[in-house]
Amino acid sequence: MIVYHGSYIEMLKPDTAHSRSKVDFGKGFYTTPLLEQAESWSLKFKGQGKKGIISSYIFDEKAFSELNVLRFNSYCEEWLDFIILCRSGNDNTSYDIVTGGVANDKVFNTLELYFDGLIDKKEAIKRLKYEKPNMQICFRSQKAIDKYLHFKESKSL
Repeated sequence: MIVYHGSYIEMLKPDTAHSRSKVDFGKGFYTTPLLEQAESWSLKFKGQGKKGIISSYIFDEKAFSELNVLRFNSYCEEWLDFIILCRSGNDNTSYDIVTGGVANDKVFNTLELYFDGLIDKKEAIKRLKYEKPNMQICFRSQKAIDKYLHFKESKSL
């Protein structure tokens, strides 16, 4: 499978050391199988006066059966609970890879309503079902990156 990473620099050798914590699936290297999504990630940097660069990789899907992987096939209560755990900085799980939907701006608005106690979990999930599908694959261990993710090419936007 080809996956993409949107940034302002070419990522020949991705690592987990330079990633932020308190994001959707915790500290890791984030990719997506959706080129349009990677382009939108990259365009955020372009808006800051930096180049937008899409790096692409060949992802060996054997990782799904050989590593400790958590997969969310839809927005669900478990996905919401995990996002909250990671974004609050309280994640101490040992997953090598986590896949699932992105908590983008529209999704985050729903999450904020939930965090503020203005809607309950069931209402949050109901609202999220109407969002445009998206997908992220977070490589949380260097082992997952080194063995299963291989740089292919990059392009400037």
